[in-house]
Amino acid sequence: MTSNVDSIIDRLGGAEAAARLTGVGTEAVRKWRQAGTIPSRHWAAVIAATGLTLSDLPGGTAEPAALDVSEVPAGATAALVLADGAVFWGRGFGAHTAEPAPVGEVCFNTGMTGYQETLTDPSYAGQIITFTFPHIGNVGTNTEDIEAGTVAARGLVVKQDVTEPSNWRAVQHLDGWLRARGIAGLAGVDTRALTVRIRDGGAPTGVLAFPVDGRFDLPALRAQAEVWPGLEGMDLAKEVSCRQSYEWDETRWAWPGRVERQSAPKYHVVAVDYGAKRNILRCLASAGCRVTVVPATATAEDILQRKPDGVFLSNGPGDPAATAEYAVPAIRGVLDAGVPLFGICLGHQLLALALGAKTFKLDRGHRGANQPVQDVATGKVEITSQNHGFAVDPDTLPATAKVTHVSLFDGSNEGLACTDRPAFSVQYHPEASPGPSDSHYLFERFVAMIERCA
Repeated sequence: MTSNVDSIIDRLGGAEAAARLTGVGTEAVRKWRQAGTIPSRHWAAVIAATGLTLSDLPGGTAEPAALDVSEVPAGATAALVLADGAVFWGRGFGAHTAEPAPVGEVCFNTGMTGYQETLTDPSYAGQIITFTFPHIGNVGTNTEDIEAGTVAARGLVVKQDVTEPSNWRAVQHLDGWLRARGIAGLAGVDTRALTVRIRDGGAPTGVLAFPVDGRFDLPALRAQAEVWPGLEGMDLAKEVSCRQSYEWDETRWAWPGRVERQSAPKYHVVAVDYGAKRNILRCLASAGCRVTVVPATATAEDILQRKPDGVFLSNGPGDPAATAEYAVPAIRGVLDAGVPLFGICLGHQLLALALGAKTFKLDRGHRGANQPVQDVATGKVEITSQNHGFAVDPDTLPATAKVTHVSLFDGSNEGLACTDRPAFSVQYHPEASPGPSDSHYLFERFVAMIERCA
């Protein structure tokens, strides 16, 4: 007999115990109760923790659907296996995968340039990136276009085979660059079909397998995808954040390739690193700031004892509701101290949560460098760079916060500002890298706010 969600949570010992025993966040458990169902990706963990069978779960069946285990297509050396059993075959490149193969949420990015910056964006932790632009790798890789020291993404899927680089800045082939970082790629996939699948059905869980011996255990790969809990309830900011504080003074690039330093900063900004991209720090330095970067888990006391003129909340991966457990108290402490505050992406969502609003997971997410956003006050439209799978519910914002920007793709919230204190945020990436520079002015707006409060 099928059990209802409430009885299953009770059997686990309540919401907090359910989250702990199944390895998901309390927000994910809340969403189980709200939806009246448990997503299939959580079934294995629930079964292991309760002793129930698959047929006992809402939506479960006695046996999972059989997986097609036909022979590997000729020339295929790698595959993307989704939790629903779909298999996308192709040619592997980069590093061979170990066992178990990397599993993550499969998303797509519509950017036409900047694949190296995209791959090193910490916001992609826990995700396998499908690039909709077919020519990935054609300009090679270099030592400047990286946004973090490591690759947080769990793999990439592309249409065309990676060619020899044809750019004067290239110092290494993408294949070798990926191998050196232990990241696998899959080429030869109909990325249009995969993108349509994600667009229509939401981001699926998948496993990218590029085994050394060329042997594929498809049932095992599918099972691995099925039991992965997904990004809801998952705090990934701790994984990609810096481990200790450091100073940053490098400014935005002065082409062709000259690096400059901020030698006469006017204000001191503490940047909380939830997965910060380097170009964000460059933009702050270019705006006249001395930048101190602190870990995601920094408390309000840690931040305020540095006597900042302003505080910046960075981008980052994972579910904001999970990161909020330690981030929100710190942010509220900064707000209560009256220190000017600016957040982007995950930082925007965390500011909203600190104000008492709620966030939710988008069906598809926004990832690319061509996202139109409208300024509510002026009507002006900016083309923005974005990478997020969660959004702020504007209907839950308090009366002391107003919506400042909206997406022209789906109408979702893209910015907010407090009316009773010096704080604002945007959902998109004003630093771009890759992407347009339409929104660089927001860093100047932040500095202007600091000046008014000085």
